[in-house]
This record gives sequence, structure tokens and C-alpha cells, in this order.
Amino acid sequence: MKLYYITLNTSEEASRISKALLEQQLAVCTNWFPITCAYRWEGKIIEEPEIVLIVKTQAGYREAIEQVIRQHINYTNLIAELYSESVNEGFLNWLNTEVPIKTLMRDSVGI
Repeated sequence: MKLYYITLNTSEEASRISKALLEQQLAVCTNWFPITCAYRWEGKIIEEPEIVLIVKTQAGYREAIEQVIRQHINYTNLIAELYSESVNEGFLNWLNTEVPIKTLMRDSVGI
């Protein structure tokens, strides 16, 4: 299982992206919530609202997820892949039913 932590500007963006990911079976579940973001920009400290979208999915879907996001926003945002060490069996069963497990291709060296 993979989790993606994605920052966005609005709840509407998170909703549209979530629906697209779910419709395309690129995610089993998404969550979004407001946070406050503080960062340095051009020598100043900026503080502003932001939305975090968490996407729960299988390994191997990062490129497809990023493609969906780019269809909905045109600004630079964070897309961070998080590893989950342990997930309850019931959730994994649901994930495996809803989002196909991608088969990883090996190169000619066998890596």
C-alpha cells in the first residue's frame, strides 16, 4: 500500500482530483482537510491556508496519479509518497479488491 500526501489550494480541487482518482481506480479512498502553511518565499515568511489531500492506493500508480493532478491544477505543489509499514487486513482486502495490484517489470539485469 502507498499513501500520497498532496498539497492543494482549495477543497474543490481536492474533491475533483479525488473523484477522478476513484473513478479511474487509481485510489481506494481519499481524505482532505485544511491546514495552515508557512514557508519562505522571496526572502519573506508567508503564512496561508492550504488543503492536504491524502490518497490511499497500491504501489506503482504515482505517474498516473500525478497525471490526474496536473489535469486539475497548473501550479507547483507537493506530491509526497509515504510508505506504510503496517496496515490492517480488512483495509488491505478492500484496497486489493478496488485497485488492481500493478505487476512490477524487471529490467534485463534482474533488478
